Amino acid sequence: MEPAWNVFTACLDGPYPTPCAQLRDSANRFPLRNGWIVDQTPLIWPLLSLALLIGVSAFFSGSETALMTMNRYRLRHKAEKGHQGARLAQALLERPDRLIGLILLGNNFTNILASSLATVVALQVGGERAIAAAAGLLTFIVLIFAEVAPKTLAALHPERVAYPAAYVYTPMLRLLYPVVWSVNMVSNGLLRALRLSPETEPGTALSREELRTVVIEAGAMIPERSQKMLLAILDLEKATVEDIMIPRNEVEGIDLQDPEDEIIATIKAAAYARLPLFDGGIDNVIGVFHARSALPAVLEKGQVKEHLREISRTPYFVPEGTPLYQQLLNFQREKQRVGLVVDEYGDFLGLITLTDILEEIVGEFTTDPAHTISEIHRGEDGSLLIDCSISIRELNRALRWKLPTRGPKTLNGLILEYMETIPETGTSLKLYSYPLEIIQTGESAVKTVKYVGKAPRSPRAGKTGGRG
Repeated sequence: MEPAWNVFTACLDGPYPTPCAQLRDSANRFPLRNGWIVDQTPLIWPLLSLALLIGVSAFFSGSETALMTMNRYRLRHKAEKGHQGARLAQALLERPDRLIGLILLGNNFTNILASSLATVVALQVGGERAIAAAAGLLTFIVLIFAEVAPKTLAALHPERVAYPAAYVYTPMLRLLYPVVWSVNMVSNGLLRALRLSPETEPGTALSREELRTVVIEAGAMIPERSQKMLLAILDLEKATVEDIMIPRNEVEGIDLQDPEDEIIATIKAAAYARLPLFDGGIDNVIGVFHARSALPAVLEKGQVKEHLREISRTPYFVPEGTPLYQQLLNFQREKQRVGLVVDEYGDFLGLITLTDILEEIVGEFTTDPAHTISEIHRGEDGSLLIDCSISIRELNRALRWKLPTRGPKTLNGLILEYMETIPETGTSLKLYSYPLEIIQTGESAVKTVKYVGKAPRSPRAGKTGGRG
């Protein structure tokens, strides 16, 4: 190197023939600075080119964030509605490995080219010593203007960035497909070595809890009542028929062993359209009949018991533990409106109706006569008196409590489980942070309690009774 360099400098300094004259002309156009040949082209063009490359890098960075973070369900909806940008973006996202490979290929090429250009500018401005300063300055500029700012913008407004970018990436992917394919082949090979399949798209289906969060976060986009109904539908999977059934001791029905006058009086006084028909006790249910349509025929024809046997339908039995959503489908499939809940031994546990399940979704029907039977009412001192036969789910809805619904189904059962004995009247307890006082007990159950905490202004009344 030294002899060659000496010859070069000698040619620049001395009066030599034509070859050296040519070197002197080149030296005048490309002067040396710290041993480097420096181009004297005006700085404006390299700087403009550098700014353009930073803008291109910002486009790659921002569009990558926008495409990867945009709402896939909204994208699918717009694509189905015919939005061309959404269609192109959806097609690109079907193979995210190719899209990422394309974006990173362009972004890295742009950044490396910008770094090279910054080095040339640094040499022209300050020589070799300016290279380090140019590298630090370029890093700061790229970080702010080509990374943080565009990525933040894209995260805040992904659709505004993603849809226009899709128009650019679609033809770009076709043009550079061989290069992208080569890059993906190597990277996907590494993933397969780790037993990962890049072709397998991760599932986008929402779980019940995720869908519940989406409904809640929708806020004003969904009316409050509709939101409550949607949440109630999602909760049907978590509740079973025992949670809302009418317990056997509260079921109204007709026993064929009773006198005919008593049977007719019971049918006349029945508050519900359908009643179960017993023969010798509640454990022997032989059918279900429509009370209101049966009464005129019974009064006209006589032979009450025989006629009730004729018009009653075969009872429809429901196994305990059946989820409410499944039971709703079962009612629809079997064309039934009333089901008798039985345990694994076939013993009658309670009664559930289609109305009970629908009320879990839409709320109480005001035409239901049981709606007027209050299980929660205010005492003279302003406290709440609660009938312990109320179900836990109904109590939670009425007072917005959070008592556990797994386990005992009624407040009485929950208190007995907590106390492990039948408490005496006047006993105070804190049931899952809710202060209660026992007001009335029976031989085998707690009848009434008083809630001594801060009561809501308008508790929603509970209800008892069967819907035959």
